[in-house]
Amino acid sequence: MKRVIEEFLRVQTRGLPGQATFTIGAIDPNNNLPACPALEAFLPAGGRPWGRINVGVRCQLEGGWSIYVPAQVRVMGEYFVTAKPLARGQPIAAADLARRKGDLAELPAGIVTEEAQAIGMTLNVSVQSGQILRSDILRAPHVVQQGQSVRIVSKGKGFQVATEGKALNNAAAGQVVQVRTASGQTLSGIAQPGGTVEVAY
Repeated sequence: MKRVIEEFLRVQTRGLPGQATFTIGAIDPNNNLPACPALEAFLPAGGRPWGRINVGVRCQLEGGWSIYVPAQVRVMGEYFVTAKPLARGQPIAAADLARRKGDLAELPAGIVTEEAQAIGMTLNVSVQSGQILRSDILRAPHVVQQGQSVRIVSKGKGFQVATEGKALNNAAAGQVVQVRTASGQTLSGIAQPGGTVEVAY
């Protein structure tokens, strides 16, 4: 049974950002479960292979049984903290980041494990030096600002037309932005870097 759990956890932890190791708890020797040649390991609904968990093992034969076995998954890897205090709205540069090593399973969800996840982003909140960076306090910078003059590129099958307009809201790259054309028409398009808005037909 332990081998089934080990194999299951090896597969489950393959894509995690770091080196995963696991410890499987003791299985009660007095559980009186009949031997089963068709065992399947699983995680409870909503479970993830991270930190202290219970792994389910079920016998797939008719009239089969299932039990839960405690396990601990450690994921040793790099994560990023702030190298100095940073203000809300401040774009993050490489010099603002410091690498740390540790068990990622003990840290909050959504931690930044690659520099590229943070560089160029802005902060939703002000942070102190040494604060763990999480994706929920980062946002992509606006490439279009409300009230800004933008270039509207309308594209369709076999045509492309560029006109000028005014942005009616802020938007990061890839987000929907409303624009008003010179003729007063309001269009929805996708914000692109460099103050361009793409409208597809």
